[in-house]
Amino acid sequence: MIPSRTRQIKSGPQHSGPVVYWMHREHRAQDNFALLFAQQQALLRKQPLCVTYALAPAFLEARHRQFSFLSAGLRETAVELEGLGIPFLLRMGLPAEEIPALVRELGASILVTDFDVLRLKRQWMVEVCRSLNMDVFEADSRNIVPCWLASPKKEYAARTIRPKLHGLLPEYLVEPPVLAPHPIPLTERPASANWDTVYRFVASRPGPKPTRFAPGSKAASIALAAFLRTRLNRYGKGRNVPTDPVISRLSPYLHFGQISALRIALTVLDANADRDSKDSYLEELIIRRELSDNFCHYEPDYDNTDSFADWAAATLSKHAKDPRPHLYSDEQLEQGLTHDPLWNAAQMEMVNTGHMHGYMRMYWAKKILEWTESPERAMRTCIELNDRYQLDGRDSNGYTGIAWSIGGVHDRAWQERPVFGKIRSMTYNGAKSKFKIQEYIDAQLGNSRKSLP
Repeated sequence: MIPSRTRQIKSGPQHSGPVVYWMHREHRAQDNFALLFAQQQALLRKQPLCVTYALAPAFLEARHRQFSFLSAGLRETAVELEGLGIPFLLRMGLPAEEIPALVRELGASILVTDFDVLRLKRQWMVEVCRSLNMDVFEADSRNIVPCWLASPKKEYAARTIRPKLHGLLPEYLVEPPVLAPHPIPLTERPASANWDTVYRFVASRPGPKPTRFAPGSKAASIALAAFLRTRLNRYGKGRNVPTDPVISRLSPYLHFGQISALRIALTVLDANADRDSKDSYLEELIIRRELSDNFCHYEPDYDNTDSFADWAAATLSKHAKDPRPHLYSDEQLEQGLTHDPLWNAAQMEMVNTGHMHGYMRMYWAKKILEWTESPERAMRTCIELNDRYQLDGRDSNGYTGIAWSIGGVHDRAWQERPVFGKIRSMTYNGAKSKFKIQEYIDAQLGNSRKSLP
């Protein structure tokens, strides 16, 4: 394993004891560099290895849909780990409390965890480290190139991070080791929450019901194979056509860490498909996705308008008092009750399926800027709806995409127009020129809400 994928975030006294991997971003057994590093350290120390997970009672706007997907995938991973002689210890409660308590109960020697860029996750890690006097390490298994090595600063755009990533990809875009059975058992096993308790907790969560996305690493592998077999070859020309969705539909699995971007990239590179389509997909999977982690890692205000570039903030301020063509309440937006059937269709796709086509995500967010009284409210509304309904919400990709749509993050100034100023706009007629919008509206809304009210 490449040593630079892992870094030490706290030092402590050396002593013997099990090695613990605190899983919270990468919910899988294979292609997991934090887990591989933890096993490497356990073997060097001749110690047991165990994995722990603390299921928090709440996480931003996550509801029943997201907790159901998470827990089902987590149980699959637990079975795989137990089959390799690696105990999976589940606790219910706040990670900042549960993880230190379990680590002390185990008498662990070191703690290894996942790298994450979200503010809440970073706070968890700060609090866990503060509670423990030991060596703590984190590994970046989300990005192909570790985020802190790809760039030491917030990048301005894809064009500025692309050469940096391309220069490092030959070193990191390589087949990872396979997680092996662990030969040293844990002799005294602490209590762990049972799955019946987990499912009762999930059932008590409010919000939208689960979707048709099958959870877990096995389902992710099946979805990847289907994408390569049926859609990858058309991705280059068709990725922005919602009525012929050649997109991979892997974002929920990537968000919950049920499959790694590295595994997807290696599989795509090996696929017998159109070269332009492969390059186009890898640009999205690697460059754009890792740019999102870069943005959230180095921008503390990634989820509010203070993250906007000076030019974007200035143009939005200049047009703050422009008359809006329509103003909608949060309830009208959430229920898809606007004058625009295309936007309503996108909202209902998200509400009903937990997923929205990428082109429609951009249109959806930009219209919220146009139909609310301020960029601040538009940003808040976009984030709340995205995180509440999307399976892949609460993610650096989502926050960055919303900041791009509303505040021109990673974009450039465009021709000035009302409300948007120099922020890139998207229109109903523009979408109409790109694909058969009525076909999309019919598919998402059915016969009852096809036309303008």
